Amino acid sequence: MVTFLAKRCIKNYGDTRQPAVRQAYGVLCGILGIFFNLCLFAIKSMAGVLSNSIAITADAFNNLSDAGSSIITLIGFKLSGQEPDPAHPFGHGRMEYLAGLIVSGIILLMAAELIKTSVGKILHPQDLTFNPVVIGILAVSILTKLYMYLYNKNIASKIESAAMMATATDSLSDTAATTVVLIATLTQHFTGLHIDGWCGILVGLFILSAGIGAARDTINPLLGQPPEKEFVERIEKIVLSYPDILGIHDLIVHNYGPGRVMISLHAEVSASGDILSLHDTIDNIERRLQSQLQCSAVIHMDPVVTDDAETSYLKEAMTAIVQEMSPALKLHDFRLVKGPTHTNIIFDVLVPYHFKLEDSQIRALIEQKAKAIDPTYFTVVNVDKDFT
Repeated sequence: MVTFLAKRCIKNYGDTRQPAVRQAYGVLCGILGIFFNLCLFAIKSMAGVLSNSIAITADAFNNLSDAGSSIITLIGFKLSGQEPDPAHPFGHGRMEYLAGLIVSGIILLMAAELIKTSVGKILHPQDLTFNPVVIGILAVSILTKLYMYLYNKNIASKIESAAMMATATDSLSDTAATTVVLIATLTQHFTGLHIDGWCGILVGLFILSAGIGAARDTINPLLGQPPEKEFVERIEKIVLSYPDILGIHDLIVHNYGPGRVMISLHAEVSASGDILSLHDTIDNIERRLQSQLQCSAVIHMDPVVTDDAETSYLKEAMTAIVQEMSPALKLHDFRLVKGPTHTNIIFDVLVPYHFKLEDSQIRALIEQKAKAIDPTYFTVVNVDKDFT
């Protein structure tokens, strides 16, 4: 159904990397979410009245909150598509994350209220009225929510939307929650056990878990999370495909919302190369990154000496020292400054977060091993952290 509507309502529906197409998918899924959730609220409310079940009634209001969440998501996608302005020069892409955060708050609020109501049901149990119509309604609800999960997950993967993936997770949680309610209804009918309140708590916990997961998925990009590994690999593959580029480091991905990504990196080039030719290569790489990855790129050229025997020897020696400490450590920006009495060996070491040694310990070990090679060697080491 979603694919059918997308083909007829979204221009260039297959080009999901375009901001306009992403926005159109978000709006379409938001409208469908509102429609399905309002329908589920109506039929579940009727089922709750017919069966006298607090769990079914609570599940119905959860679907009503889901409809409100779909409205917020729809608005978020519309606002995120606004053009940059003087107050927001990088655009409004993060509005999508803010919308997801609001939805997460609503989910958490509903979970807390449901758990509170269910505790009252445990303390004061009531008989449920068994009705085949209620069973049919719950079965239809389960199938509908499962379908919503599948299409939301599919579209979220296509447009790489954390907010929509959170919506998909919420739909899957609702599927499990309604299944629990159905089990409670059937259990009381066939065994006489009053587990409605306990099932209500279980439903509340499902919703609470979904809310926490959705909040995490929207807060992380707002705070600044590392880029996807696949995206980093694509950047490296493009940049390193040029023979003039000897290596890259200090790659940083600045995410201002889906479709609004800026990257910066250092590209190592030969110090003896032609500066105008190398600059032309860098310009071509920046344009290619813009074209293929839809991101703005700024590349800094780092000249590397490749034709000096002592530099090459010491770079290999320092690399071996760093790798001996840990294979996770990497060396870059290597250069020598020679003087009449000593030689400064200058380089950066890339260290992962929570590494077992302090930065000062790393520098001290490198200095000690360098002096073991030659007492006139002094190391100037800058410790970097990995932003990818």
